[in-house]
Amino acid sequence: MLTNLPFAYQIKHSARATRVRIVVKPGKVEVVIPLKGVSEKHVDQFVHEKRQWIEQTLAKIAQITQPHSSPIPDVYTNDTEILYRGKGYRLSIQSTKLKRLKIEFTDYFIVYVPEGLPLEQHSEAIKKALLQWLRKQTLVQVQVAVNQHAERKQLFPRSITIKSQKSRWGSCGFQGDININWLLILAPPEVLEYVVVHELCHIQVKNHSRQFWDLVTEHLPDYLQRRRWLKTQGRSLMAFHD
Repeated sequence: MLTNLPFAYQIKHSARATRVRIVVKPGKVEVVIPLKGVSEKHVDQFVHEKRQWIEQTLAKIAQITQPHSSPIPDVYTNDTEILYRGKGYRLSIQSTKLKRLKIEFTDYFIVYVPEGLPLEQHSEAIKKALLQWLRKQTLVQVQVAVNQHAERKQLFPRSITIKSQKSRWGSCGFQGDININWLLILAPPEVLEYVVVHELCHIQVKNHSRQFWDLVTEHLPDYLQRRRWLKTQGRSLMAFHD
């Protein structure tokens, strides 16, 4: 054996394998080899040659799979930070004689909590009301983007639905029905606009061909930058589902 490695690896024999290959999984490294003809010494040398790539891949996987904090808090007090349209805003809790909880937003969030609501129920009630408010705002902002882009190429959706989707930011049905993930209201405005434009373009082009991306570019010349945000930052939002 050569010098020690900062990670352990397992050797897996495979009848299908025709060469030595490395499989990196979360916290685990496997070296797949043919049933015959490969010595442990050769495997060890091969792993050392690939050491830098293995370490980088392990680190990347660990970063991707680490738990993210929820973008929607479970506990609410004065000065709790609320994520909205890519920025954090302060929360102010005030009592009211109204019977129902009410949310207002200017340059910060104000939540009016009914005087008769027990203190231990405040956070749950605020979270429920906030989620409803955010969904409504998602529809408002989606409609703004549709109004801005649809007429140019006659890309009018048959319907718009705000959904909670675990792995998709948006979708477009065959008849032009558009679904948008409400979590996009937490992202910067230009990111939500990109997803809306993406789905509008699918009304005309159903695939991701060159023609499709050319159409997206006509509407948003900088779409790659917006798309990149979703790929690098979107996981933290997808970690939350109501």
